[in-house]
Amino acid sequence: MSESMFSRRDFLLGGTALAGTLLLDSFGDWRRRAEAAEGEVNLYSGRHYNTDNQIYREFTQKTGIKVNLIEGEADALLARLKSEGSRSPADVFITVDAGRLWQATQANLLRPLTQAQAPKLYQAVPANLRDPQGRWFALSKRARVIMYNRDRVNASQLSTYEDLANPKWRNQILVRSSSNVYNLSLTGEMIAADGAAKTEAWARGLVQNFARQPQGGDTPQILACAAGVGSLAIANTYYLVRLFKSKKAEEREAARKIKVFFPNQKGRGTHVNISGAGIVRTAPNPRAAQLLLEYLLSSQAQAVFARGNGEYPVLRGVSLDPILAGFGQFKESKISASVFGANNAQALQLMDRAGWK
Repeated sequence: MSESMFSRRDFLLGGTALAGTLLLDSFGDWRRRAEAAEGEVNLYSGRHYNTDNQIYREFTQKTGIKVNLIEGEADALLARLKSEGSRSPADVFITVDAGRLWQATQANLLRPLTQAQAPKLYQAVPANLRDPQGRWFALSKRARVIMYNRDRVNASQLSTYEDLANPKWRNQILVRSSSNVYNLSLTGEMIAADGAAKTEAWARGLVQNFARQPQGGDTPQILACAAGVGSLAIANTYYLVRLFKSKKAEEREAARKIKVFFPNQKGRGTHVNISGAGIVRTAPNPRAAQLLLEYLLSSQAQAVFARGNGEYPVLRGVSLDPILAGFGQFKESKISASVFGANNAQALQLMDRAGWK
């Protein structure tokens, strides 16, 4: 695998000034625990958010452990791990969807951790947001919601994901392709909740209601909804947060035309996908790797996930981004990420048969 497919950065313990929040937390406990760990950790990450770099710098500042970061697309990183095998330098794998984490477990790439081995991780992450064998743990959450044009739709018309197949929404729904991991996991959860046959029927009805053929990511769906191409968009909440913060006036104006609806509040709750991480089975620096995972689930790191990318933190008690908080509180689905992640392959076949391309 060519190194040019990836970007590499090192985060060294340096003399540059870091965020003032570091001063609010004692370095002592992290330094003490780092004494038993290796001096570096090699991280393969499918997350591409600059704010994550702040977390890695703070981890190095607190522990003295150097973070060597390789960034790439999740599928390419998985292929690289498989190709490297036992020779891989990777200690930690991070990705942005439960389906990719499931693929990593199926390829036997991640190391299981028991509750006795990793009590801090098990305490921080609810059971539905971690692998049953402790091979991966959620780091952040992203709700996949219905966004609607406030001039064309009243919230009283909305209810569930299932109702999006209702003919009343003919030519009104905007969504990205079936191969997108966020749609695969949403459909995978619906398979778990409603069964494959009902979910395929739903997908056929949904396709009939498309405002256009799927194109682009979540942001283009939201912008098209604001422009009146359709009335509803299926998208992750943090994309709308970004539009509200955009440097482009036209994107901020578009965001103001959109409102968020959390589906299935009278039933199982709104679908929540995850960004998660696990320790690579052949990790050369396993103690440093576990310490990094624990830091990523600390209140300091969780606050950066929440503020920096508009994600929902896994750790309770961490404040949300103000714009995200403004969307309101909601009931989350408790269907395990390990379940809908495992259903991704079946979901894609089902969606293809339904004509969702």
